[in-house]
Amino acid sequence: MNPEANPWKIIAEKKVYENPWIQLTEFDVINPGGGNGIYGKVHFKNTAVGIVVMDEFRNIWLVGQFRFPIDQYSWEIPEGGGLLGVDPLEGAKRELLEETGLVAENWEPLLKMHLSNSVSDELAVVFLATQLTQKTAEPEETEQLQIKKLPFDKVFEMVENELITDSMTVAAVYKIKNRLLEGRLK
Repeated sequence: MNPEANPWKIIAEKKVYENPWIQLTEFDVINPGGGNGIYGKVHFKNTAVGIVVMDEFRNIWLVGQFRFPIDQYSWEIPEGGGLLGVDPLEGAKRELLEETGLVAENWEPLLKMHLSNSVSDELAVVFLATQLTQKTAEPEETEQLQIKKLPFDKVFEMVENELITDSMTVAAVYKIKNRLLEGRLK
């Protein structure tokens, strides 16, 4: 028996809700213990993309905005959605320009992660963007953004003190900190 094989059996499924960004499906299942149950899954229609924007002085750009689902203001790296089936780097470049007006010459994959894999299939891809040129920001009508540039150590402190709680930002900041400690980031 393969311990990594799927132990869930789907009996039936029904679409409960759908909009341009997500689809919620409810599944009638037999769970791994053999019991009957239900499972809800949120399918995301985009890949989440995030960008750690770092200049030659190790300053990081953060975007601040009110996040409706958590009913609070959030400071985070520039983030957005990239079309499924399209290279996430294209979505990251678009989001960086939209939110900050920045264009980066150098792009490096930083991490991939599933954001809440107990209820959704949302995949996040985060990049490190360097060698920056300032252009004009082009935010979407749903975005009321503040932009600030801070030294990396200050951003790390904000994560440590839970002033930044966005999952992509937290993971990316810790990844950058690791690279700095290991001497893998100049």
